Amino acid sequence: MDPGERRHAREPQGAPVWQSSRPGSIYDYIKVASFSLGPDGRVDQWSERAEQMLGIPARHALGKDPVEAFVLSEFRETGRRKVCEILDGREWTGLVPYRREAGGAAEGLAEIYVMPAENEHGERGAVCLVVDVRALRGIETDLAAAQAVFGQSPMGFTLFGTDLKLLRVNERFATVFGGPAGKYRGGTPHDFLPRPEAERMTVALRRVLETGEPVSEMQLVGRVPGEEDRRRWSVSLYRLHGASGRPIGVAALASDVTGRRRAEREAANARRNLALLNEAGARIGNSLDLETTARTLLDVAVPQFCDLASVDLYQGLLAGDEEQPGMSDGSAELRRVAFASAVSDAPLPGKAPEEDPVAVGAVHRYPFNSPCAAALRTAQAQIIPGRESEEGPELGAVVHSTLAVPMVARDTVVGLVQFSRTKGSEPFGERDTALAVELAARAAVCIDNARLYRREHERALILQRSLLPPGDPEAAGLDIACRYLPGTTATEVGGDWFDVIELPGHRTALVVGDVMGRGLRAAVAMGELRTAVRTLALLDLEPAEVLGALDEIARGLGGSGDRGAARSRSGAASGGAAQGRSARTADLSEVYLATCVYAVYDPITRVCTFANAGHLPPVLVEEGEEALLLDVPPGMPLGVGGEPFEEIEVELPDGALLALYTDGLVESRHHPLDEGLQAFRRALSDSGRPLEDVCDHVLSALDTSHGEDDIALLMARVHGLPKDAVGDWSLAPEPRSVARARELARDQLNDWGLQALVDTTELLVSELVTNALRHGHGEIRLRLLLDRTLVCEVWDADLAQPRRRRARDTDEGGRGLQLVGLLSERWGSRRTPRGKTVWFELALPDGDATPVDPAEALLSLF
Repeated sequence: MDPGERRHAREPQGAPVWQSSRPGSIYDYIKVASFSLGPDGRVDQWSERAEQMLGIPARHALGKDPVEAFVLSEFRETGRRKVCEILDGREWTGLVPYRREAGGAAEGLAEIYVMPAENEHGERGAVCLVVDVRALRGIETDLAAAQAVFGQSPMGFTLFGTDLKLLRVNERFATVFGGPAGKYRGGTPHDFLPRPEAERMTVALRRVLETGEPVSEMQLVGRVPGEEDRRRWSVSLYRLHGASGRPIGVAALASDVTGRRRAEREAANARRNLALLNEAGARIGNSLDLETTARTLLDVAVPQFCDLASVDLYQGLLAGDEEQPGMSDGSAELRRVAFASAVSDAPLPGKAPEEDPVAVGAVHRYPFNSPCAAALRTAQAQIIPGRESEEGPELGAVVHSTLAVPMVARDTVVGLVQFSRTKGSEPFGERDTALAVELAARAAVCIDNARLYRREHERALILQRSLLPPGDPEAAGLDIACRYLPGTTATEVGGDWFDVIELPGHRTALVVGDVMGRGLRAAVAMGELRTAVRTLALLDLEPAEVLGALDEIARGLGGSGDRGAARSRSGAASGGAAQGRSARTADLSEVYLATCVYAVYDPITRVCTFANAGHLPPVLVEEGEEALLLDVPPGMPLGVGGEPFEEIEVELPDGALLALYTDGLVESRHHPLDEGLQAFRRALSDSGRPLEDVCDHVLSALDTSHGEDDIALLMARVHGLPKDAVGDWSLAPEPRSVARARELARDQLNDWGLQALVDTTELLVSELVTNALRHGHGEIRLRLLLDRTLVCEVWDADLAQPRRRRARDTDEGGRGLQLVGLLSERWGSRRTPRGKTVWFELALPDGDATPVDPAEALLSLF
């Protein structure tokens, strides 16, 4: 805008103005030329514009008869007549073909406006205005096109003048903003927009007019007259220029994008919900812990979906009860296991806003008529609107919408999750409810899985503890320490086992075994084999015999599946079914393959007898020496069969350390077995520390956290019975040896200070020696052993085992073994290489227990 224009803009309207600016009218688009005719009909003036537009120089036009010079020959007669009429004072307008040079063809068509004129002498002449018809027709076409675009545009189209007032609006604009198009002419943005939006648009119009930089898709919000809903419009602005390049105003294109905005918002919400579900699927359920699963659900929901959330689970389900009274009507006790907030650390109220909030870990109930109880009772989500509180910032003053969603898993309600939104967030809608139900359902299934896992885990632990020996097993002449680490934390049960079994004569059987396989099935197989080992050990068989019998048992257990499968195959007609049963049979047989090492330690002779069934060799560490792998014949695993087992005897000095273990301790995918054994031996080299510390040191020194296999470790430090704790005598096979045996026993017990046991011991020794004389043959041996109990053994050369029976009232004998059973803690017999041994065991007096009176025991037999 030049200075003249700015000056014109400041002048009040209606005042006379001298304007020196360039024309800004139709003449900017229509190139008008002029020339004049003198009284003689010849050209006496020729404008430069006529020279530019018609292409005829002034030197070719001045002084010429225009008809003769420029009009085609066939139109000259008409042209001369029209010139005469013009010189007579008549106006004329018409189309005239013309040529640029004499004798040339027609080159153009001009529209000429002829106006009579007079000179200073009163002579008639004419002033002629010439317009190029082609330019005029182009303008007419452009005007028609502009009118069509303006009137038929599907978008609101308006023109603002340089004063930022509306010059023209189309019907679509009036439809977008409401009202007829005529009411907007001459108006401003304040006439159809709220004040803040109108000011924004005015600033944008002024900036576009001044800088020429367009504005695209400026978002405006307002209300259409007669409607309550807010509408959203998208407006684009660009500056308009005249033919001379001068700005003449600003054009605006407006469209109603309320529906598109709503669709975009719904699409964004759908994408958000889908992303939320994807995140929930990826994160929820990665843990089998109830509280962790509940917290993960809230981590996903807050703040992406809501501002506050809490999870309540039925207390009965958490405690392991399958069903609790009140669960069906929603009145049972619940425990708050998780809470999350994006706006406050205070927990949500539990029953009503005016009551105390429920803290995490607290047990509570929902009132029967509350929406939360209704959600639990009906298994349907409930929307709870916020309530305004006049007393303080309670729930209604902060939260304006809450979703109470029951957590349903396998048609069972396990708890309730509450999602809440605070003021400033959108209230929950139908889509939000569906998403909340889906989130709660996913978490409910995972929580129910965690609950089932916890129940099975506890059962597995009970099974495992029932299969393993007590934490501190005791043995005569041995200090015992043991460790068990399951290979899988999912069940904490496996196929490895160890056992410490007390044998007659203060001997001890040490057992370590490993059932091939993992999990509960391996644990069950291990329990069966461990029970079998204990049963065979109580028969006081040699270690090789124990493993041989155990091998038969293992093959029988594994073979039971074969026999069952064979019976099934006899009536089966499908090859596929038979193949499936065959696979199951093979799997069952594999479960009962096991390795085992069985050792019997005699604290009197300090000799340990080993037998091995495919297990890793024991490790022996003597004081001041390096750890040594004992050369025990490995044998075949249990359940394979076909090969007898061998045994060896090793004398263990006092203070020596014996270690039995399973392969999970020394074998790993990260290193070969030899390296693991070498590391195990190095860890045992420092064996002078307490035995429990040695176990802990071994587990910490070796890589026991890989979780690839179960680990069982049994360690024993040797200290044999002292010589003064053993009384050993040989007796001749003659009647007076009975009295001699009583005398020896009485003297030995007096030396040990066990006078309270003298009478009982004399009576029982007399019975056993008498039976040896009556039913056996050869030399008789009497041995008394003192440790935690008193053991008496009578040896003879006869192989026949004594059999306890109940004597009839008329029988004169047969009550000796009955008497032994009544007066002793336990008794039994075992074979020896050259006969048998009959023994009994008496508890040492502790001052509290009253020993059995031998006289009363004798009378009870009759």
